[in-house]
Amino acid sequence: MAEAIDESIGAILLTEEALVKDVDKLKSALDAQPSWSDVPFVLLAAPRTSRAPNGRLSQLALFDLASNSVVLERPLGRASLFSAVASAMRLRSKQFQMRDRLAELDESETRLRLATSAAGVGTWDFDLITGELRWDKRCRAMFGILSDRQVSYEAGFLAGLHPDDRERSDQAVKDALRPGGSGEYEIDYRTIGIEDGVERWIAAKGGTIFVDGKAVRFVGTAIDISERKRTQEALTRSEAALRLEREALDDLNRNLEARVAQRTAELEEEMGARSRAEEALRQAQKMEAIGQLTGGIAHDFNNMLTGIIGGINLAKRRIASGRVEEVGRFMDAATESAHRAAALIARLLAFSRRQTLDATSLDVAAQLLATKELLERTLPETIAIELKVTADVGYAMADANQLESALLNLAVNARDAMPDGGRLTITAEQCRVAASEAGGLDAGNYVMIAVEDTGVGMPPEILEKVFDPFFTTKPIGQGTGLGLSMIYGFAQQSGGRVRIDSSPGQGTSIKLYLPAALGAETQEEQGDAESPSEGSGQTVLVVEDDDAVRLLICEVLTDLSYRVLEAEDADAALRTLTATGKIDLMVSDVGLPGMNGRQLADVARQHRPYLPVLFVTGYAENAATKASFLGTNMAMIGKPFAVEALASKINEMVNPPHGVEQA
Repeated sequence: MAEAIDESIGAILLTEEALVKDVDKLKSALDAQPSWSDVPFVLLAAPRTSRAPNGRLSQLALFDLASNSVVLERPLGRASLFSAVASAMRLRSKQFQMRDRLAELDESETRLRLATSAAGVGTWDFDLITGELRWDKRCRAMFGILSDRQVSYEAGFLAGLHPDDRERSDQAVKDALRPGGSGEYEIDYRTIGIEDGVERWIAAKGGTIFVDGKAVRFVGTAIDISERKRTQEALTRSEAALRLEREALDDLNRNLEARVAQRTAELEEEMGARSRAEEALRQAQKMEAIGQLTGGIAHDFNNMLTGIIGGINLAKRRIASGRVEEVGRFMDAATESAHRAAALIARLLAFSRRQTLDATSLDVAAQLLATKELLERTLPETIAIELKVTADVGYAMADANQLESALLNLAVNARDAMPDGGRLTITAEQCRVAASEAGGLDAGNYVMIAVEDTGVGMPPEILEKVFDPFFTTKPIGQGTGLGLSMIYGFAQQSGGRVRIDSSPGQGTSIKLYLPAALGAETQEEQGDAESPSEGSGQTVLVVEDDDAVRLLICEVLTDLSYRVLEAEDADAALRTLTATGKIDLMVSDVGLPGMNGRQLADVARQHRPYLPVLFVTGYAENAATKASFLGTNMAMIGKPFAVEALASKINEMVNPPHGVEQA
């Protein structure tokens, strides 16, 4: 039994008599399990021969064979045995789920570390409960610490600050930690290297995490802006010198052509130096913007990872102590945090115009009417919603779900801008944009959808930043700062544009321009019968280079009674396609190494013209819109996906309507 214990074991059922010897070897095998694993035991004790306590059964109950065990006395009924084994298998299944979640968390943390490393951004984490201050190696380098010495707030942060900046920086931290405050922290300060003595300029940005009004954690990012500061000083000196030269030039004799030519050459050289200094400043500003972006991602992901890791750790502790009735609540909390992380990634893809859009010809009037009903259920009764749609508004080319999400985001922003109530007006009309007034749009016909509120409005300095990622005027924890940037990315990827107009006290108007369509697209008739919940032995080829995703898809297909063939890349898939008989469906990732999924589908169709293909993708660089990417009898599903959605889509494709040929 000790030699057989591995990840393929769901539960162990053994009798009391099996424990008479070699127990130490079994305990050693259990102790060698991974941290997430705690294989469950069902122990069958011998029957009692008298009313006296069963000494051996008591010994079994006290014997610490495993932290996850159940003792049953023989004889027992089949139902009791089956119930105990089923309960053990369910607990084991949840352990496997936690193993997969831990692997996903490790991958997410690796990507975050790579992002901050590429941007040269340092991270810091101050635990206010324990007083522990953690710096990564880039943050330590900014304070001139080259060794592995321990750091603290006083002996690390305050000790490394320039004397002229120490009091100001300390006060900024205290302001961020003050209960009832915004918790935000953003400051530039100088450091004097603790070990190397080098003076540096640092830009720091972070925030405080409060629990029940008490500051418990202080996290953020730091970036070395010494080069930017030196560039700014050089630019200031250059401008001052240029002014002096111009004044001297005005005093020169205009008729001295030689002197004018000489001074002109000198000025051109100085202008070149200024141009180079400005370029260096722009580069420094780009790096600062990257720091702001990664800092925002780090802040939000820290919150989400806290929910995921904490939920899994608590669930593991409950399972270890046998309190399994509470496990579901913690797993639900971890799952909710994971869904929030997926939503954050979706917003980032929308801003970067890398999401997959299912653009179709939308009836704008009908879409806005449906959206108005949704908003009436979402917004408070103090906000009146008015819909103004012209009779000739017609159709627009857009993704219906993304358009509805954009309008809902705008409505929620308008609600926050009208805390005492007001009016939200949604207007739609078709307009013609000429080449002379395009302003970033191609000349042509567009549908303009405007969302206007009677709220507090925004000053110019806020207005110019509203589309920046992670910029928000809401308190920490009440907004990601990706709502308007997501709308900006969605509009541009759809071939349109978004414009905003606002002023303090006058409300805000946001206009969304989408390409106009000629009319409604003809939709294929759907069968009346529902797709079967399971397959009937159909053959499905799964092509996926990520082992975890491929395992998940294959397990779903196997559970649904399909015959599964696997391939890790396009070359292996082509070998399977040429060597295998009938294949009812190919499920392929878009981003494969070498030949991508779409190219693989084209080659596969040369051999099997009617082969259905389901693409899975989480990045839309080569699949920006489904309409332009998909061919006949092809479909697409985005990562991350729910297992139920994947199963439904697979059943739909392997059971096509009558008359559609299969490969």
